[in-house]
Amino acid sequence: DAIVMLENIFRHIEDGMKPVEAALIGAGEIGFTIVSISLSLIAVFIPLLLMGGIVGRLLREFAICVSITIVVSAVVSLTLTPMMCSRFLTPEAPRHGRIYNAVERMFDAMLRFYERTLDVALRFRFTTLMVFVATVTLTGMLYAFVPKGFFPTQDTGIIIGITDTAQDSSFDQMSVLQRAANNVVMDNPNVASVVSAIGAGSGGQTANNGRMYITLKPWTDRSATAMQVIAQIDDKMQAVSGIRLYMQPAQDVSVGARLSRTLYQYTLQDASQDELNKWAPKILAKMKQIPLLADVTTDQENSGTTETLTYDRDQASRFGVLPATLDAVLYDAFGQREVAQYFTGNKAYFVVLEALPNEYGALSTMDKLYVQSSTGASVPLSTLLHKTTIPVQPLAINHQSQFPSVTISFNLNGNASLGDAVTEAQKMQASMGVPPSVQGNFQGTAQAFQSSLSTEPYLIAAALVTVYIILGILYESYILPLTILSTLPSAGVGALLMLMLFHYQLTVIALIGIILLIGIVKKNGIMMVDFAISAERHEGMTPYQAIRQACLMRFRPILMTTMAALLSGLPLMLESGAGSELRKPLGVSMVGGLLLSQVLTLYTTPVIYLYLDRLQRWLVPQRRTAVPRLAEKMGAMAGE
Repeated sequence: DAIVMLENIFRHIEDGMKPVEAALIGAGEIGFTIVSISLSLIAVFIPLLLMGGIVGRLLREFAICVSITIVVSAVVSLTLTPMMCSRFLTPEAPRHGRIYNAVERMFDAMLRFYERTLDVALRFRFTTLMVFVATVTLTGMLYAFVPKGFFPTQDTGIIIGITDTAQDSSFDQMSVLQRAANNVVMDNPNVASVVSAIGAGSGGQTANNGRMYITLKPWTDRSATAMQVIAQIDDKMQAVSGIRLYMQPAQDVSVGARLSRTLYQYTLQDASQDELNKWAPKILAKMKQIPLLADVTTDQENSGTTETLTYDRDQASRFGVLPATLDAVLYDAFGQREVAQYFTGNKAYFVVLEALPNEYGALSTMDKLYVQSSTGASVPLSTLLHKTTIPVQPLAINHQSQFPSVTISFNLNGNASLGDAVTEAQKMQASMGVPPSVQGNFQGTAQAFQSSLSTEPYLIAAALVTVYIILGILYESYILPLTILSTLPSAGVGALLMLMLFHYQLTVIALIGIILLIGIVKKNGIMMVDFAISAERHEGMTPYQAIRQACLMRFRPILMTTMAALLSGLPLMLESGAGSELRKPLGVSMVGGLLLSQVLTLYTTPVIYLYLDRLQRWLVPQRRTAVPRLAEKMGAMAGE
């Protein structure tokens, strides 16, 4: 806003006006343009403010912050900037230094080149129009083909690991294997520390699972990213048998409270546990065959071996042994019965009765236990028990929405996109003939991605419609807003091409950049159209003469504002270090969209203006070639 105001005032000073007079006239001429740019930019964010779901919550604060900033910017540019121009700007000196002259010659050469190429574009209008049509078509094609994701995978310096061993592993065996995995992790030179835990009961964890929280060294002290560290540890873990370590980088933005072995979750539900147990392994095997997926695993724990002990009550009654006695003997051996307590100073110690450590978890210990009969004789416990071995028994049964569930989790393979992975998984299940009773749904981040993907086109369309309505009200026209909005397809093509060139996905962050482009790029059309309709109204020019002069006169502010926005996006695009993954797509989409739109809109916008002007004259023969009433009022106020 300040650039547009400053340039227009300085243009009059270059023509010989005094600074105060130039500030008054220049502010009156450009005031309506700034109002149009600001209000239409705020209109872009109205759909974000009203959007629901996870994406709406994430973008609402962003939209409010930017909208308030735009309002303040417009007020300052319409009041403080002209006042400062009238006080600080001075007429140009008759002589300038070599650097000034070199820059001025370069700009004059650019302007002359633009003038010649603009005349060519206006001479071959239909060809230029076909370029615009091709740009619109390419925008739709690129949106269909660009890889899509939810949020970029961040390197926060923390890796979450989940270990998995055989389902019949004992606590002692699990401890040995977990220590071996810890040693492999700590041997990596990029790892600073590891916090590890095993044991059942934490977040649905069973006895054969462990947790691992890996802290990496600061970004400046390590030579690999979090994903590269995961790959390095994976290679080393191949040599450790009996345990599998699944890792994922911790994310600042995560959806869902469920912590799975890998990043993305696909949950199967069925009212019948048997049917679920039948189909879950089949779907798991098929998902492992999808090339886009890596580290495919499941939380299904139904392969444990169970030993069931049943009292032989008839046999026990013949020996005069009560069931309570059998309970007491088993608890003495395998429980934690406190049989005594003694004190030393200020401390108390309990004496716990149990079997020897090497016999504590062995079934053979049953053969060494005896109970006392009513006659005082010792009876082997094994003669009073029946043992039943069940080879396949679930260690845990997970539920979701009160139904038995199995969650299959996965990571993405290489640069695979979440959108392609979701599509392949859905095609896979559809081709298997899975019964309708087995319901499969993505959960967590994958579910939020599906929701955001389905609303992205509507979000962009709502922003465009809102901008069109605001511009239609400001210009009191149905046609002029279309000329301004014609600048947007080139920005979309540039953003999508840049994302694909640098191997980024169309994520929510990149979508923010595209929405910003809708607000930024249309200012090129607004500046051209404002000047053109003013030239038609006050100077009696033809539409061709008016739009040609508008393009040449507004070339400098268009170039300045575009370069200001583009250079502000370069740090986001080029930065590196911790957390940069979350900001880079925003910079990439902004820079790409501004680069291409700067080139194309300078030629396509005047051609679109002429074609739509001809259409409007055909639809409304008695067309008013007048500046909008709001612009006239603002100019009159500035003159007074």
